Amino acid sequence: MPDQTKLPLNDQAGGGAAAEIVCEEVSKQFENATRPAVDRVSLTVDAGSVVVLLGPSGCGKTTLLKMVNRLYEPTGGKIRIGGIEVHDLPATELRRRIGYQIQQVGLFPHMNIAMNISVVPRLLGWDKQKIARRSEYLLDMVGLPREYLPRYPRQLSGGEQQRVGLARALAADPSILLMDEPFAAIDAINRACLQDELNEIHRKVKKTILFVTHDVEEAFRLADKIVIMKEGHLVQYGTPLEIVTRPCDAFVEELVGTQNMLRRLSLLNVQAVLDSRGGRQTAASLGGLANLPEGSPRVHVSDDLRSTLSLLLDSGTEIVPVVDYQERPIDQLSFADLKAALAAQTAGAQAPAVEEA
Repeated sequence: MPDQTKLPLNDQAGGGAAAEIVCEEVSKQFENATRPAVDRVSLTVDAGSVVVLLGPSGCGKTTLLKMVNRLYEPTGGKIRIGGIEVHDLPATELRRRIGYQIQQVGLFPHMNIAMNISVVPRLLGWDKQKIARRSEYLLDMVGLPREYLPRYPRQLSGGEQQRVGLARALAADPSILLMDEPFAAIDAINRACLQDELNEIHRKVKKTILFVTHDVEEAFRLADKIVIMKEGHLVQYGTPLEIVTRPCDAFVEELVGTQNMLRRLSLLNVQAVLDSRGGRQTAASLGGLANLPEGSPRVHVSDDLRSTLSLLLDSGTEIVPVVDYQERPIDQLSFADLKAALAAQTAGAQAPAVEEA
């Protein structure tokens, strides 16, 4: 294994490379429970992707997450991370390789922010200079000033504490990141900001992220793929577009509200339409859109289609530029694209559903 202290600060090499997660017939039966909390779940999380576990309370999503880092021990099946079965490593060593963030944040109140971020690097024996550089880099990444390093958790807001929690989870450059409803206790405005920041951080570091939520909008805002669970079972596993257009049963249909057109538009983002459409526009084909005047209409790749439709109607134009995370024009979207997306949804809803194992 590479020397962790020599990992580059951009998280793009060495021990921090993203890893695939494979669950094979994974089950968890708690003592005296009438049914398994997780019942023979099989799925593959591709390296570098964001997969969201979605479902109502008690469906088994958090139990499944906690079996990945062995906070709960499976009663059946196998879990592999980067090809290594989780029981082939001591639990402590396994957890030091995995970033973990929870709703309650879990910052140590008697430690300042610098000490909180560096808990795992210190356990791994990193030298002080490397730890200081890493802590500064991570605070920059999560959008907090370096002046916060000597402060204590009580001196930060809830949203700022969650940002520190994310920095701590990434501190040792783990190959995967487990996130258990980290934004659930945050107000709606800050929650949306944190979701956007997580998307941006993932674009930069490309970790494998397994994220638990009961919030449908949050799942669709973050996920490359979504696992929908009910009563311990995996009900459907697919991309946001697949789940909206082809819900496998009435439970999924009701959960995501596929019968409501505006609801469907609010769940799909611009990126999903661009991906389904195929090749991107070239700089030459963008023409005058390549250099946008400040304040001119535009949509972001993470914007939902409902807000995109509103912008098209308000601006009185047929086409709106699409910008990336650096506000650079990369494509354009038209009424025709939105009509095609709705047509695909309608066709998908009318076709027989196929459940993905």
